[in-house]
Amino acid sequence: MSSTKERIVVSVGGSLIVPDQIDTDFLSRFKALILEKVQRGFTFTIITGGGKTARRYQDAANAVTPLSPQDLDWIGIHSTRLNGQLLRNIFVGYAHPQVVKNPTIDVESEEPITIAAGWQPGFSTDYDAVLIAKNLGARRLVNLSNIDYVYTADPKKDPNAKKIEKISWPEFRTLIPKDWDPGLSSPFDPVAAKEAETLGLEVAIINGAKLGEFSNYLDGKPFVGTVIS
Repeated sequence: MSSTKERIVVSVGGSLIVPDQIDTDFLSRFKALILEKVQRGFTFTIITGGGKTARRYQDAANAVTPLSPQDLDWIGIHSTRLNGQLLRNIFVGYAHPQVVKNPTIDVESEEPITIAAGWQPGFSTDYDAVLIAKNLGARRLVNLSNIDYVYTADPKKDPNAKKIEKISWPEFRTLIPKDWDPGLSSPFDPVAAKEAETLGLEVAIINGAKLGEFSNYLDGKPFVGTVIS
């Protein structure tokens, strides 16, 4: 292994951290895996999504006072920051003491793990993760979500949807909407996809419920998931 350690950017979907209640079983397994890889020389920047916490707060606020998309976005951003704080505390002793809120500024960190969260309205955590990769010069980004693969169409709606194991950025971008909006359900945000293509970034979409596949990907072994490059 070269003396420069590879930093992997990991975007952890809020649906894994807070599918309904906070999933301590997932968090325990995720911590064990990350620390095992740290022992082997990996370093990580981990950015958190908002999950059900974001939806509940957004729905509650909207029920009392109809809010603008920007105000709803801010609630979502603060939910990602709460989840980020949760992860920072879980990795205490290994993680940088502050949650990074601006993906474009340099963070002087001696620690092997840095935790990041949402930045500003109009940006998804996918896009923040790509900006972090750009800032760090990272070559690989792992998007842990609740799907096994990217498909040619939504498999819930189209029985002929086919799983994709490897795809180029131009091809991938034909499968997703052109624009991002806060409620969008897409395997990777369109704005983030465009930026990732420009950077030549490799993004692996992996089901976070199957952390063994994430481990295999990091180790260069065959894994279940989709690589976009």
